[in-house]
Amino acid sequence: MGTSLDIKIKRANKVYHAGEVLSGVVVISGKDSIQHQGVSLTVEGSVNLQLSAKSVGVFEAFYNSVKPIQIISSTIEMVKPGKFPSGKTEIPFEFPLHVKGNKVLYETYHGVFVNIQPQKGKLTPSPVDFTITPETLQNVKERALLPKFLIRGHLNSTNCVITQPLTGELVVESSEAAIKSIELQLVRVETCGCAEGYARDATEIQNIQIADGDVCRSLSVPIYMVFPRLFTCPTLETTNFKVEFEVNIVVLLHADHLITENFPLKLCRV
Repeated sequence: MGTSLDIKIKRANKVYHAGEVLSGVVVISGKDSIQHQGVSLTVEGSVNLQLSAKSVGVFEAFYNSVKPIQIISSTIEMVKPGKFPSGKTEIPFEFPLHVKGNKVLYETYHGVFVNIQPQKGKLTPSPVDFTITPETLQNVKERALLPKFLIRGHLNSTNCVITQPLTGELVVESSEAAIKSIELQLVRVETCGCAEGYARDATEIQNIQIADGDVCRSLSVPIYMVFPRLFTCPTLETTNFKVEFEVNIVVLLHADHLITENFPLKLCRV
């Protein structure tokens, strides 16, 4: 005797927000009738800490100290004990998505350290003007060997709506060395831990080229980057973990000099 069980959600994209009603049907199929002790449906949402291959030897000391953070839990009784007839039986269900206590229903997200199983925020624009010269670069060992260059530009805002692109412009005013390429590098930074210690992991999740070759001087180069849906989420900061994002403007010169300017971003869904 073979019996199968399937859960079907009514909403095709399976995206829900806090307070909305999740609805669907449980489908039970079998060639013969089947006796049962009742059917209940449990929905759970949690934030889990997981070990990354890069964190072996660093994370184990406090891995067991950070327990999964349960943010939603709900159980409903669908059918009392009885008997299902042969064929297909569909049992409808629906329940509101309410969080536990004062917890926040974070967006589903899968990273290196953090898995979350939507929050909305308030956005204040924060435009940034920048100037890049050999003197403004950080962590340079032999600054005197760098060719002279002057790059100006701006980002329209480092507080970004996650569904809208990061925009701005860049202008190469001067450069002694020819330019090979100008790129935008999006980096996700995950920090996890507790009283025993913290681990930080930075991962490049997107790299796009905005200029190829020795760009004309004093020509405006547009900055335009769409945030990848599967690898980003709103910026999060809790007691045990943080998920943050940064963008690097990377300029590669012909003499194999790599110029990088870093800008922290705050992503938000409004």
